[in-house]
Amino acid sequence: MLVNSMTMGKNRIYLDNAATTCLDERVLQVMMPYFSQIYGNASSLHYFGTKAKEVLENSRAEIAQCIGADSGELYFTSGGTESNNWALKGIAQAKSHKGRHIIVSSIEHDCVINTCKWLAQEGYYITFLPVESDGIVDLAKLKDAITSKTILVSVMHANNEIGTIQPIEEIGMICKKNGTYFHSDACQSFGKIPVDINKAGVDLLTINSHKIYGPKGIGALFIRKGTGIEPLLHGGGQESGLRSTTENIPAIVGFAKAAELCMLEMNSEAARLTELRNKLISNIFSNFENSYINGSTNKRLPGHLNFSFHGFEGETIRLLLILDEMGIAVSAGSACSSNDKAHQASHVLQAIGLNPFEARGAIRVSMGRFTTESDVDIFMESLIHTFNSLTSIFSGTSVFSR
Repeated sequence: MLVNSMTMGKNRIYLDNAATTCLDERVLQVMMPYFSQIYGNASSLHYFGTKAKEVLENSRAEIAQCIGADSGELYFTSGGTESNNWALKGIAQAKSHKGRHIIVSSIEHDCVINTCKWLAQEGYYITFLPVESDGIVDLAKLKDAITSKTILVSVMHANNEIGTIQPIEEIGMICKKNGTYFHSDACQSFGKIPVDINKAGVDLLTINSHKIYGPKGIGALFIRKGTGIEPLLHGGGQESGLRSTTENIPAIVGFAKAAELCMLEMNSEAARLTELRNKLISNIFSNFENSYINGSTNKRLPGHLNFSFHGFEGETIRLLLILDEMGIAVSAGSACSSNDKAHQASHVLQAIGLNPFEARGAIRVSMGRFTTESDVDIFMESLIHTFNSLTSIFSGTSVFSR
C-alpha cells in the first residue's frame, strides 16, 4: 500500500527542507509506470531496453538543460555524496601528474571535508579556504592559495547549514585564469536559485534530486567536455564508461520531473519563500533580544534561516525535541551531523567565528514548497512558548522573550 506523501505528516509542520523534501505528488505520478510497465534495462537491445534507454536520455537532456549543459556532460549517480566523492577523487587521480594540491572551502559538506581528509592520507595537499563572518569565501585568500600545483578548487554554491550563497562566478574566473579545475556542490541551490554552469565557469557541478521534491538515491555530476577524470565505479561501462551500474530509471524520471517543476516555479517560489523568511527574521528579532543570525543576512537561500540565542546554546537540542513533541520539525544543523557519535560542534559555524559551545547551539529552519504562512506563525508561537517554559526552569522568568 502506497503512503500518500502529502498526508503522512498531517497536523505536523515540516521546516527541515534543507535535509530533504517531500516527494511532490506530480513527481510520483510520472515515476509509477517505470516500476512495473517500462521496467527494462537501458543497456538491453530489445524493446523493453530501448524504451528505457529512450526515457533515460530524454531525462538526461531535460536536467542538463536546467543548468545550461549538453546532455552528454551529465552523468547520473546515487546522489550528492557520490558525485562529490567522484569529482574530488576522480580529478585527483587524473591530474596527479600535474600536482597534488586541492583547495576547498572550510564550510563544505561533510562528504567533501571527509573526502579531502582521505586524499590527504593518500599524499595530496589540502588547503581549507577560510570564510568571512558571513560565511562568504575570502577571494583574496583564494588567489593567494592557488599555485601551479593546484589541480582542483571545490567551493559549494550554497551552504547546507547556514544557507550562504557563494560568489561562484568570481571563483570560476580565478580558477580559469590559473588553469585550475573548478567544482561546485550545488545540491542546496539547484532548483531554488539559478544555476548556470557557463556563467559560473565550473568544470564539475554536483546536483541531486531529494532536495527538490524528487526521489532519494539519485543525483548527477556535470563534467564539462574535455575534463579529465577517472571513474569511481568500474563495471559494465554505463554512463559512457564513467559510472558503471544499471541506471535507476524510475528515480531518473522523477529527478527530471522535479527539476522541470522547480524551473517553472522558481521565480514565484523564491519570492514567496523570501517573504516568509524575512517575516521570520523580523519576528525573531522583535521577540528575542539575544538572538543573532548565522551567515549572511541577504546572500542566502530564499527559504533558509540559521539563528542562535546568546547564552542559551546549551539548550538547543532540548528545544528541538520539545518542538518535535509539539509537531514541528526543525534541525540543529546538517542532517548528516546527527550521525556524528562524538557530537562535535559544527565545523561550519566554527569557520564563521563561533566558539565550540556556540557552534552547538544553532537552529536551522528551512522552508519549502509546502510551507505556509500559517506554519511560520505557529512555529513562532511555539518557539516563544517553549523558551518561556525552558528559561523558567533556570531563572523563573524568560530573559529572551520581550
